[in-house]
Amino acid sequence: METTFTPQQLKDPAIQRSNDILRSCVHCGFCTATCPTYQVLGDELDSPRGRIYLIKDMLENDRVPDAKTVKHIDRCLSCLACMSTCPSGVHYMHLVDHARDYIEQHYNRSWSDRALRWLLARILPYPMRFRLALLGAKIGRPFARLMPDARLRAMLEMAPKTIPPVSLNDDPQVFKAQGPRKMRVALMTGCAQRALNTDINDATIRLLTRLGCDVVIAQGQGCCGALTHHMGKTQESHATAARNITAWTHEMKEGLDAVVINTSGCGTTVKDYGHMFRNEPLAEQAKAVSEIAMDVSEVLMKLDLPDGADKGLKVAYHAACSLQHGQQIKTYPKDLLKSAGFTVLEPADPHLCCGSAGTYNLMQPEISQQLKDRKVRTLEAKNPDIIAAGNIGCMIQIGSGTQVPIVHTVELLDWATGGPQPPALTQNQHHDKVPILR
Repeated sequence: METTFTPQQLKDPAIQRSNDILRSCVHCGFCTATCPTYQVLGDELDSPRGRIYLIKDMLENDRVPDAKTVKHIDRCLSCLACMSTCPSGVHYMHLVDHARDYIEQHYNRSWSDRALRWLLARILPYPMRFRLALLGAKIGRPFARLMPDARLRAMLEMAPKTIPPVSLNDDPQVFKAQGPRKMRVALMTGCAQRALNTDINDATIRLLTRLGCDVVIAQGQGCCGALTHHMGKTQESHATAARNITAWTHEMKEGLDAVVINTSGCGTTVKDYGHMFRNEPLAEQAKAVSEIAMDVSEVLMKLDLPDGADKGLKVAYHAACSLQHGQQIKTYPKDLLKSAGFTVLEPADPHLCCGSAGTYNLMQPEISQQLKDRKVRTLEAKNPDIIAAGNIGCMIQIGSGTQVPIVHTVELLDWATGGPQPPALTQNQHHDKVPILR
């Protein structure tokens, strides 16, 4: 794609990066076939190719974004399926992130949009605030249908039926390996996950220590920055990311084999810290953190996960977009589940997003609902006993649309290797085929 940025514009590193990305696009349109919003809406401007044209025009002309451009950029899930499909290697993630930052700086949103975005940025990255918000939403949930705004209804309906107690395992500490130590790793405990589902971190710690890892919960870590980063709030996202970089850099002085991440949306962002901080004082440390950041499935593939006997359970595996497209991890979770003795089923169109996408299900609830319904249908069509996923957002999204129990992949692996049965399975008593493994 030909671009016409001026030499002055290209002095801006963000513009230079976007220029390189734009010039790599050859207009082929392969991306439209795998774009969830194009599948649902059928509008060229709601496809990656269409958005690329809008972003190019906006950035080249250095203009105030118009409502049309903002609408179509806002509708992007950042699922990155287009990056898996693109034969030219167009790095759409960096381009759309730059566009969102530009829009945040130059576009005057309505007061309701500004208020919602401000609220989400002040609540979701902070576990205790999020817990209080969930409690309020749980109380207000019976009145959701009375809300005039679909986004407010979505916020109330997202509240889980039960809010788990705080897990002391998320506090700064070190969990020692059982037996000879094979690795020393830092576990990212996250933010929203600590409020929505504490079982995931607990299972991860049990499994990693059982397999020979010292697991460090670093002092000072918190939100990865993804939630605010994808809203274009760059200053806020970098501030939270910087705290993680500082925390893990301190632990690296003692020797650290990996930063383990069990929420794939966070993993995609942490692995991109090197790019995000490339022009900032923490550039070297950020790059070092990115280089050892691993999804939990990557770490487990390096360890000796024992093979298990056939469990007689069918597990429908949902591939989170941030894992299969953002990190290009496609087979590890399925391989691990099969090795542990589960029968793994894959739904139709596994490349399509479930509609969660961070805050997307709260800001674009109508499109998100269509994608959720589609994903649930394809998963239930496999008649599974359990649904497994590697991202808390996907779990909440899909779980709100099905009676099939949904758990994190690591919970099943922990269960299969001596850990307790995932609580989500014991709460689904209607599923008679889910036994207690001994």
